[in-house]
Amino acid sequence: MPNENDVPVALVTGTRTGVGRHLAQFFLARGDAVVGCSRKPIDWTPPSDRYAHFETDVTSEEQVKALFGEITRRFGRLDVVINNAGVASMNHVLLTPVASLRKMLDTHVSGTHMVSREAALLMRKRKQGRIINLTSVAVPLSYEGQAAYVASKASVEALSRVMARELREFGVTVNVLGPGPTATDMIRGVPKAKLEKMVSLFYQKRLTTFKDITGAVEFLLLPASRAITGQVIYLGGVPN
Repeated sequence: MPNENDVPVALVTGTRTGVGRHLAQFFLARGDAVVGCSRKPIDWTPPSDRYAHFETDVTSEEQVKALFGEITRRFGRLDVVINNAGVASMNHVLLTPVASLRKMLDTHVSGTHMVSREAALLMRKRKQGRIINLTSVAVPLSYEGQAAYVASKASVEALSRVMARELREFGVTVNVLGPGPTATDMIRGVPKAKLEKMVSLFYQKRLTTFKDITGAVEFLLLPASRAITGQVIYLGGVPN
């Protein structure tokens, strides 16, 4: 693996499938060293020896700290963090078990908090860093059947705005990216009619693509984007 003097280092959580996998491949294509994590082993072959994978549950403080211990030992630096790890469950609020709510809060809020905290502790040594947290257009559109999911992602947005203020003195920006429905396992079980109704609410009446997401990430990583922090960017065009 590259040492701390060679290339930028990016951490992406939830790289086993979907958006996380494509984000990891995006950073590898940029020439970065990439650290990925998920609760289970990945089932894809990284196209580079610059990828290191760890089986880490972001809801476990012990495992998150162990992950960052490895990042510090191997690289001594961290330039970018994408908090992508996520879970979803679609139920009417009257049918949502509290266990489902807790799981989403633990993954999205606690996980984002712990990963971002440990990342900032490492980033502040070099007085620079980019943290991008994933939310969803389900927040502003208040999708029916997603009360628990929306509550957890809205919390991520609020957490990120406060972190942006608190981490500015260390040269670390914190922004939030909210894709629309994307062709991943999360929407595989959504009925076609319901998915079409969800997409019809956007200005761009189509699913979000992986390229849409990596394009927005690339924009937030530009040196010229260093003044952008504490912002939420929704993809697809969300009516006010």
